[in-house]
Amino acid sequence: MSSRRPTLRPLRAAVTSALLVGSLVALSGCTQVAEIFNGMQGQQPVAAVPTAAPAAAPEMAFNSQFTYDGSVALSSDVADDLELRLDVWAQDPKRTQEWTPGAEKTFGFAVNVHDQRVDEKAVLAQKRRVFISSISITSQTAQTSGQIQAPFQFSADPRSLVPTDTIRSDRGLLLNSFQGGLYVPETVIHGLPADTYGMTLEFAMTVWVEGNANDDASFSQQTVYQYLPVAVFSDAQAEAAQPAPTPTPTP
Repeated sequence: MSSRRPTLRPLRAAVTSALLVGSLVALSGCTQVAEIFNGMQGQQPVAAVPTAAPAAAPEMAFNSQFTYDGSVALSSDVADDLELRLDVWAQDPKRTQEWTPGAEKTFGFAVNVHDQRVDEKAVLAQKRRVFISSISITSQTAQTSGQIQAPFQFSADPRSLVPTDTIRSDRGLLLNSFQGGLYVPETVIHGLPADTYGMTLEFAMTVWVEGNANDDASFSQQTVYQYLPVAVFSDAQAEAAQPAPTPTPTP
């Protein structure tokens, strides 16, 4: 088994959550998926992950493109011209300024793959297949007290998170299929320590990558890591960021 941490690319222009969700194939069983994910929090210890540098803007003490835009697209090359894509978006509240330590913070994410050597509409036999066999998310807080905690974490077999009619094998769930890869509509980050001002999520995805299209003997395994900084606001900051009420017209 080989494992590597690819050099992270600069964050791409984020897409809106509405466009992202609309472009994905809607899967059934969303409630069951959320229950599975939420039940996995707090089970395993977590390794330390990098802490994001403070942002230039004084209103955001933890630099986060995800928080600025409400969604983010991250990518890693798993082979030449073969890209693994991770999209993450704020689900509830959609206004990330309302992500406070005590609030329920719900996000969704999707994992897909794109073989740039062939047309997107090419048949599967012409594409280099990528299967995902496991996915885990761990967390590390940034706190004004200097403490570091891991309040949110889970790990799952992606085949357990999607309907049974998706394409799968002993290598995992097929990502580059017409069904749209792995789509998880929501999972919840529960309460955080009261002095938390940021949190870094580490996504670890174990994948099997086909070296040559339609060549079952050319698969190799690797683990892809992506890091997602998320800003967290105090209740006072969240209240101050609320939009001003619309004045009632005077008769």
